[in-house]
Amino acid sequence: MTGAGTSPRRAGRRRRRPFSVEARLAEHVDRLADEHPPIPVDSADYSMARPELLAERFGPVLTYMSRVELEVERNVLELNILLPDPPAVDRHFYADVWLPQETHHGLLLDRLQSLAGLPPADPDLTKVDFSYRLLGSLGRWSAVQDVSRMLYYLTGVATEQSAILAYNKLHQGLLELGERAVAATIVAPIRRQEPGHFAYYKIAAQGLWTELASWQKWLVRTLRRHTFEPVGAYTKKQWAEFGAVMHHLGITAEGGGGLTRYAQQIGRVELELLWAQKQGLRVPAYVVNSLKSAARLAAAERSVSPSK
Repeated sequence: MTGAGTSPRRAGRRRRRPFSVEARLAEHVDRLADEHPPIPVDSADYSMARPELLAERFGPVLTYMSRVELEVERNVLELNILLPDPPAVDRHFYADVWLPQETHHGLLLDRLQSLAGLPPADPDLTKVDFSYRLLGSLGRWSAVQDVSRMLYYLTGVATEQSAILAYNKLHQGLLELGERAVAATIVAPIRRQEPGHFAYYKIAAQGLWTELASWQKWLVRTLRRHTFEPVGAYTKKQWAEFGAVMHHLGITAEGGGGLTRYAQQIGRVELELLWAQKQGLRVPAYVVNSLKSAARLAAAERSVSPSK
């Protein structure tokens, strides 16, 4: 894609992705809606053999993930501001399919943690950072909005891949605790829905990247390098909480190798798109450095309060 969208005369003319990409995305969203409706909160079996032990082992994981899942309501507000004129399929995906599915994930996890004796989730559903408003105001130029869309897709890819890995480890950990009911009726159904979200972002990112002009690609790389953050971590406290999630899921228990493998999986798609020219690079440095920072913050908190 060229930068012609910056011309005032053509600013309102949003170019469409190739029909094959649009068609694939539309078909994919329709299939997600048909095959993966929101999981009814009352469909789960919340019986626990040892709720106190479950809370001790995975309390920080449930607390963090329930908050992040419920904050999709605010994420949609952010997207409506960030993308003044998104493709119709994007809006259909995030407003009609992704939002209700993820909200129900949060409600399921929140009920589970409450029954396990943990405090209920406390999501922030209204506060929108100024950066979204700034990019949104610039997004009336289609070329700028395409940069924002690319960042949205890349964030989605990393977020959903992180979720897939986390739910896999949580599922296995619950089985090892003997908590088969919640593993089978809560975590397993949730993790079945996450790959569909990941696939959407991946298809969209691959399609849009081929259309961007050189300056747009440079800007995406620059902004991504400086704005990457672990999913749901917007403050120093939340970075530490994400580090605690990795600790309780056993990701950091494997030493630096486990964290690096986790970073490689999270950053694989953007490595292939944004940094293909960097021969020998196995993971974007900003991805692994962010995870290491979160792990260090969590370790520092555990040194003060070993229960965390």
